[in-house]
Amino acid sequence: MPELPEVEVVRLGLERGVVGRTIDRVEVRHPRAVRRHEAGMRDFEDLLAGRTITGAQRRGKYLWLPLDSGDAVTGHLGMSGQLLVVPPDKQDEKHLHIRFTFTDGGRELRFVDQRTFGGLFVVAGGAELPSTIAHIARDPVDPAFDDEAFVAGVRRRKTGIKRALLDQTLVSGIGNIYADEALWRAPLHWARPTETLPRPVVRELLEHVRRVLHESLAAGGTSFDALYVSTEGVSGLFERSLHAYGREGEPCDRCGTPIRRDAFMNRSSFSCPRCQPRPRRGRF
Repeated sequence: MPELPEVEVVRLGLERGVVGRTIDRVEVRHPRAVRRHEAGMRDFEDLLAGRTITGAQRRGKYLWLPLDSGDAVTGHLGMSGQLLVVPPDKQDEKHLHIRFTFTDGGRELRFVDQRTFGGLFVVAGGAELPSTIAHIARDPVDPAFDDEAFVAGVRRRKTGIKRALLDQTLVSGIGNIYADEALWRAPLHWARPTETLPRPVVRELLEHVRRVLHESLAAGGTSFDALYVSTEGVSGLFERSLHAYGREGEPCDRCGTPIRRDAFMNRSSFSCPRCQPRPRRGRF
């Protein structure tokens, strides 16, 4: 699933490609792509025709496009969603579900989703911040992120540190990949109880999280397959810089010990058994 760097790369592409343009027509080709828009496909199309996109915003892994009406087109990429800004004569993608055309006749905005877990919907009055995502915490690269509130929140949680990093009410945008990478750098085991972490250790972990996110953003995000791409269809290159995630059995870049994979919340956690030893008491 795309995480903060991948979604931010898409947001930047939308900012370049569609902000300031007026929508001519919207064509929904698959009802599941707008399933969260309760009024249905036709209402989604009608609400957007003639509206001008005034911005491209992100909160965690959610994107929204503020409109001149005060509403917002809000969306989540899910596992395989793509928002592409492409020439109008480009052949339709196999899993094209929504098409936006613009009054200037230029490049289209297309929502493509192979697995159909993602989708778009309109939030009335949501231009500043859609009400449906207001509960999601800010992310570590947001200038308004409160470091000390995060530190205090982690130490109150009484859970494993990786679970805390994935808690969207505490901090947003960090998924499996970047949690594992930051914990490898810390170095901390994913099950280390949060209440045992001193404040300086949590602050240091937060800085590792920030560095990982910024480095990935500079590389265009992480692409393990063709499903995650930028709005121009370009894959990210941060996979080449991963130290832990997806490297089961490969030597740790710090000590040479083979990277271990553990089951975690129906997913996997990757860590170095030597650099990141299991806590004597933890939650598995």
